[in-house]
Amino acid sequence: MELSFVGYRALVTGAGKGIGRETVKALVRCGAEVLAVSRTQEDLESLSHECPGIQTVCVDLANWDATAAALKDIGPVNLLVNNAGVGVLQSFLDITPDAFDRLFDVNVKAVVQVSQIVVRQMQARGSSGSIVNVSSQASQCALRDHAVYCATKAAVDQLTKVMALELGPYKIRVNAVNPTVVMTDLGKKVWSDSERAGVMMSRIPLGRFAEIEDVVNAILFLLSDKSGMITGTTLPVDGGFLAC
Repeated sequence: MELSFVGYRALVTGAGKGIGRETVKALVRCGAEVLAVSRTQEDLESLSHECPGIQTVCVDLANWDATAAALKDIGPVNLLVNNAGVGVLQSFLDITPDAFDRLFDVNVKAVVQVSQIVVRQMQARGSSGSIVNVSSQASQCALRDHAVYCATKAAVDQLTKVMALELGPYKIRVNAVNPTVVMTDLGKKVWSDSERAGVMMSRIPLGRFAEIEDVVNAILFLLSDKSGMITGTTLPVDGGFLAC
């Protein structure tokens, strides 16, 4: 199935690394104009070298006022990928206020704010659109030391459904992808211990962790007109983890 985003303009958060970075590159290959958002200027500069012509914005999405200022003149956007996210692993009894606030600020509040900014200009133009929120299998399955992270991703899932309900009348679709462990550079580092990885992988019927392209392909499908009757879904990209 060939996808084309010629004539579309996309905004991708968390674009500096991993899933976000590869999503930007895939969208560019499919003909889209792309606005890449990251809090790391060095990552944006290297991405610009790989994808000449993209626009970049460097901002920490945890900062509401800074985000509002950075994105106030972004221009028309048809496609939005809310990918930015952070993870701080703490057992339930060790949860700290700073970690709690940081995770909810980036993983949930930033999804709300960036989506509001994009949707309001969609409405002003009378334009349809598609939004994909990057969630996690952790939204639906409890994982040790992931209490706050699991809670943020559960919030993203429910936020996705409410957004779909309220924005559907404006022809704006909203969906989420829910990956298992993904073999980004960080994923490879975190899951390099064969014993720890084996326990998790034993719960995945397909017997492997996800590659970045597995998630990117799902994102592209949900952004595209090929999924024109799909909204309010949370799509597992987990090799069957949540089926068990």
